[in-house]
Amino acid sequence: MTDTALSTDRQSATRRATLIGAIAVLLWATLALFTSSTGSVPPFQLMAMTFAIAFLFAALKWLRDALVLGRGAFAFLKQPWPVWAIGIGGLFLYHLFYFVALDHAPAVEASLIAYLWPLLIVLFSALLPGEKLYWQHVAGAVIGMGGAIILLSARSAPAADQPAGDLIGYGAAFACAFTWSIYSVLSRRFGSAPTDLVGAFCGVTALLGLISHFLVETTVWPEDSWQWLAILALGLGPVGAAFFVWDYGVKKGDIKALGAISYASPLISTLLLIATGKASATLAVLLGCLAIVGGAVLAARDLYMKR
Repeated sequence: MTDTALSTDRQSATRRATLIGAIAVLLWATLALFTSSTGSVPPFQLMAMTFAIAFLFAALKWLRDALVLGRGAFAFLKQPWPVWAIGIGGLFLYHLFYFVALDHAPAVEASLIAYLWPLLIVLFSALLPGEKLYWQHVAGAVIGMGGAIILLSARSAPAADQPAGDLIGYGAAFACAFTWSIYSVLSRRFGSAPTDLVGAFCGVTALLGLISHFLVETTVWPEDSWQWLAILALGLGPVGAAFFVWDYGVKKGDIKALGAISYASPLISTLLLIATGKASATLAVLLGCLAIVGGAVLAARDLYMKR
């Protein structure tokens, strides 16, 4: 096979992996819609329930593989401790910091700060072996961040009696951004760890969520079948499959493009809220949409253009 053919195959594989990783962005866009349909279930209890669902389905896949492949099917669980620390820390600490941020800062401000993670992924990826950062990656991520700021700011106005956020809240929001960006970049650094391992991370995260729930919350069960369905949808989608396809994408795809494309999540989330009558279509939404789409197209130009 010629060098040109090999290069074409690599580009095709990278493009495919990036598109698979982008599925996570689509799934995360449903997070707000499904979460708003879970009633009064407290955050850590919801974390425990949804991650347990993700773990259950991953375990079923492991069992199937064990029956087909034999005893060696679970060998992937034998990984160096840094891999486990990164995976469990990324999933659990991100949600922990996010809950703390929402408790101590206005939701819009906390969300805006937390959504620095796509930009941080683009910047941190330059530290990875073999990765190069070009102007379009940074420009695309910054434009996308501007669009996210417009969207999230326009989605809801703070109540007149809402207290200002404190340092704990804003600090936790920044911790969210750094936790997820570091998790994503280091996942690529340990790219040899199989994506199946994410199921084990989900299981430990569910256990930690359950412990946190018992320590600080009162149990509240869903009130009807729709709330149960919303929890199931969360466990299968934005808190389930999303982490698996994201892991594959950041390890095999264009991590810089994925970082910029991630700003499409608040865009699609806003459109879903508009479609379900929970938000209004405004000029700010249009401007935010244009900025996010434009930034993503710019940052991902390597996927559809030859250098």
